[in-house]
Amino acid sequence: MEILDILWDEIIGFLGIGSAWEIFETGNYEVFRTYDGIVTLIYPLIPLLVILEFILGLVYKKPQTKVYKVNFLIYVFNRFIGRFIAIAMVTLCIGLFQEYAPFQTKPTWYWLIYGYIVWEFGHFIYHYLGHKVRLFWCLHSTHHAPEEMNLTVTYAHFFLEAPYADVIRTTVCILLGVEPAMLFLIMFIDGTYGAFIHVGENFIKDARFGFLNKFMLTPSHHRVHHARNPLYIDTNFCNLLNIWDRVFGTYQEENTNIKIDYGITRKINSGNFFDVYFGEFIALAKDIYHAPGFKNKISYLIMPPGWSHTGEHKTAKVVRDQYLSKLNP
Repeated sequence: MEILDILWDEIIGFLGIGSAWEIFETGNYEVFRTYDGIVTLIYPLIPLLVILEFILGLVYKKPQTKVYKVNFLIYVFNRFIGRFIAIAMVTLCIGLFQEYAPFQTKPTWYWLIYGYIVWEFGHFIYHYLGHKVRLFWCLHSTHHAPEEMNLTVTYAHFFLEAPYADVIRTTVCILLGVEPAMLFLIMFIDGTYGAFIHVGENFIKDARFGFLNKFMLTPSHHRVHHARNPLYIDTNFCNLLNIWDRVFGTYQEENTNIKIDYGITRKINSGNFFDVYFGEFIALAKDIYHAPGFKNKISYLIMPPGWSHTGEHKTAKVVRDQYLSKLNP
């Protein structure tokens, strides 16, 4: 019975309905008018959309079962080994850096906009480094391994990626004056939307969202980001506001004439949990082992994925530049 209780708690935890269930049991519906109550109502939306998306996949006979299976295993694995690390790192960064902030934001709409722009800057830094530094790519590659796109991809992360990401994003925000309460609000909004942008073609086929595609990052942009096509590789690092991609030249819209090819460039068995989760670490270890000299070994850690001590680089920049040069000779 204890195992069944644990299983039930995990199901309730995944669906995010525990708090709402307690409110319905007490009958204190006034709570839904508070911030915590609103969060309680919004939090279950993504898990419920995951279930609906899977059902639509069965209806369309495109269930993407391999992706769902591996991402479910990743979710379960991460629940056991990395449950509280990320929030601990956020708390630590707030304690360490808040006293050095030159000012503090206030709970107003314009400071919220400021805070979100700052958060997106921190997110851009973390995400960009996750693609441009080989060691960080090992943490991030699990998220890019699925060869189809659906909402379960939001759960596909190496367990140490969230702490690494939150250290960077929280530090940037706190040093630039984003007050902790506002930071947690932004994290909630960003986390919810950041999950939604992984919605697959079974649920929303054309995810460009009309005129909004010009002003914000849509699921279409994020599908491009998850592609390994030469035109798309290493673009669209933002999460909601695509301002920093435009500033730093990494913005790329979806070309409907180019079919998106999801996944990573390394040959991988995307249906194998261990290859998806640990494969890049194993590949990195092999490169370091075979590299001559200490400098080359260190370079494999800090240079972009695809860098080689032989000079025969196959980094994303090299691949994309070669592709663009053929389009515009």
